[in-house]
Amino acid sequence: MALPGLAISTDQGQLTGRGLDGIYRAGRRVLSRCQIRVAGREPLAVQARMTAADCVRFVGTLRTSPQAGPDPDVVVERTRHADGTERITLRSAAARALRLPVEIALATDLADLAAIACGDTGPELPASVHDSGLRWSCAKGNSVVTADPPPSEALASAGLLRWELELPPGGSASIELRVRPAGAGPVRAVGRAATGALAPARADGDHPGVDALLRTSIGDLQALMVRDPAHPSDTYLAAGAPWRCGLAPAEALAAARMSLPLGTRLAAGTLRTLARAQLRVQGGQFGMIPGPRRDAGTHLPPGCTGTEATLLFPALLAEARRWGLPEPEIEELLPAAERCLTWLRTAVGGDVYLPDPQPGGPVRCETQAHAHRAALLGADLLDFCGRPGGAELRHWAGALRTKFRAEFWIDDLGGGRPAAARTPDGRFVPYLGAAAAHLLDSGLLGGGEQAPGLLDKVQTEQLARLLGGPAMDSGWGLRGLGAKETGHNPFGHRSGAVRVHETAVAVAGLAAADYEKEASALLKGLLAAAGAFGHRLPDMYAGEQRTEGSVPLPHPAACRPAATAAAAGVLLCATLAGLRPDAPAGTVTLRPMRSAPLGEIVLTGLRVAGAPFSVRVSRLGLAMVEEAAEGLQLRT
Repeated sequence: MALPGLAISTDQGQLTGRGLDGIYRAGRRVLSRCQIRVAGREPLAVQARMTAADCVRFVGTLRTSPQAGPDPDVVVERTRHADGTERITLRSAAARALRLPVEIALATDLADLAAIACGDTGPELPASVHDSGLRWSCAKGNSVVTADPPPSEALASAGLLRWELELPPGGSASIELRVRPAGAGPVRAVGRAATGALAPARADGDHPGVDALLRTSIGDLQALMVRDPAHPSDTYLAAGAPWRCGLAPAEALAAARMSLPLGTRLAAGTLRTLARAQLRVQGGQFGMIPGPRRDAGTHLPPGCTGTEATLLFPALLAEARRWGLPEPEIEELLPAAERCLTWLRTAVGGDVYLPDPQPGGPVRCETQAHAHRAALLGADLLDFCGRPGGAELRHWAGALRTKFRAEFWIDDLGGGRPAAARTPDGRFVPYLGAAAAHLLDSGLLGGGEQAPGLLDKVQTEQLARLLGGPAMDSGWGLRGLGAKETGHNPFGHRSGAVRVHETAVAVAGLAAADYEKEASALLKGLLAAAGAFGHRLPDMYAGEQRTEGSVPLPHPAACRPAATAAAAGVLLCATLAGLRPDAPAGTVTLRPMRSAPLGEIVLTGLRVAGAPFSVRVSRLGLAMVEEAAEGLQLRT
């Protein structure tokens, strides 16, 4: 994929028109069927391989002379791009010249992706011959396939293009197809621009999977990048393909935050886009960033992603400043961040906890973690910009810490656990899930220091033990709900499936708190899962226990690629190096994982303070800067 272009097929390469098969543009299926027959037969598929986030190569074989034995003598190679271009090349190994008839059957229904997902599609549309190919039209739109070289025959009634290809001994011949809406130009993928928003970072070292994960993650982030149509200079990340190719505010902000080691341009574009969507009508929602409700699993009602996005906004702006976001852009975005913080203070009111926006809703653990981080990082931001309100936010955050440590902790014989939520009448919702990992994500302040967290030292140690235990760690990552909890379902969105975002947050938080044993186990589990998924991690997969020789089970409703899963690959690499910049102070702190769980690693092409940054972490857990902005001082 390379939004707005998307191509989906099985590993056989043929677009059959069944299920999700097709080539899409801006959410509409412009081609549903593209089936090749050579000499009356379909090539035998032997390999399908992603060569980039927006390109896949299929290889098939044919035997044109069965009497010659079992060896194929023609290779059919199909290189398909997300922009709707496909190049079909036939290569001959025959000792004689071949004359091969080639037929390509084409069709489309011009259905919307949402309708296809619901099984609500119409019949294939009738085609008409158009230029060097075929054309389809209906009230929803139109689509054209053109071919180079032009076919020798085009049959609209059957949707067929035909060629007679001449292949000399050892020779080849190619056909190129282009599909797009009639009158539309080529797809211009935002993430493939010459001046991209993401640095082309690399990871070399002892573990080969790290570089593969980082390169694939960056490619997927580029493929998911979308331009704000009203403000073309601003880009943000779509949530994921194929189901969520639009803007999901909380996921876009979370992914931009995890991607800060690749530069601040994506963060700035995301923040500007969402600032324009911020509610400004006076009332209880003033300053809120709208977002849909999201399933919260078996034990809680759906949560409000708008709340999460509103709290992530000032935190992302504050951390982007530490990574080197220029002051003029900070000043531009500051009013929107202030409105988010105003909403926070208003929503809390005279209480200490931030309540659920739905009347009668619970007070959620992870919401308090997001709010606490927003208050501390927001106060830091206000102080830097000479704006009032920082002291009030810190005072509230301190009161929340005190009350949370006393009232959100459930004591038991196993050492206790944080409650998932408290009901309006004060009862605990006592289950343990991956959302508790957000308690470890306190945020970055100046001098490379992490902000204080909601848990005290003893509680943090106990949470680390729980997250690293077999009930939560599946061996592939954190389960959304512990395996021993009532309602656990390995395929449950929030009730047992592994969610990559929360697992990466847990790895970073555990490493920052010096619980490297637990962090390393989760990190290695994610890397193993990434290898099983071709290093393109979905946003979730089944939380089945890992066993010898097993592989993680895909989730049928997962997005792959997904913005938060791709950005998690970047966060994991930054965690290995313990990278904590403070660009305004001209310093960068390196606190790598001392156990060096993946051996030596060299990260090159990152961006700190607007300049390339490279760091080497040795097998002894020692870090050394190899490239940095002029004048940037190292702190340890």
